[in-house]
Amino acid sequence: MGLSLKSTSSKVLASAALLAAAAGVAGMGTYGGFTSSTSASAAVAAGTVKFDVGAAGATNRLAVAASGAVPGDTIQRAVTLTNSGDQDLAAVTLTTTAGAPSSKLDSDPVNGLQLKIDGCSVPWTEAGTSPSFTYTCTGTTTAVLASRAVTGNAIALTGLASVTATKADNLRVTLTVPASADNTFQGLNSVMSFAFTAIQRGAANK
Repeated sequence: MGLSLKSTSSKVLASAALLAAAAGVAGMGTYGGFTSSTSASAAVAAGTVKFDVGAAGATNRLAVAASGAVPGDTIQRAVTLTNSGDQDLAAVTLTTTAGAPSSKLDSDPVNGLQLKIDGCSVPWTEAGTSPSFTYTCTGTTTAVLASRAVTGNAIALTGLASVTATKADNLRVTLTVPASADNTFQGLNSVMSFAFTAIQRGAANK
């Protein structure tokens, strides 16, 4: 029995010695060093490009229809454009389209409706009763769009204050039936849609 006990004790001691040796070898592969870290954050907020026309009423008469027009007649409508975003614009364009069915009033570029747009530095003074409105400017008048055929795509508008953020433009839209329109225009109808497009400014270093 004594021999057996001694033999067991020796095996335990031998195992302990092997474990100690292994730990020593593992420690030889570990190196110390200094480290340091830091962090920072940057906030980025996107700007807004938002363009609005006035609510139906004195600041937006575009939806008021006209009827009984003959060669030489004009149709005047006021509309206010507002840059309600926080960014300046590179440009503003206008696209005018005719609803179906179309007619020579909107498709004939010479004898059909002609479109002109003027701006006023103050709100236009409105006179007349609906739908026969007329407008006068008590401030400074600027040409925004020279007379041209009523239908067009991405027509450039000039002299607008609303290319600057928070600014607005008081516009008078004038449609004219040319004196050259002949009998083939009698009884025709057109429904015109006006779409103003705001184009963001060029990219910049922020």
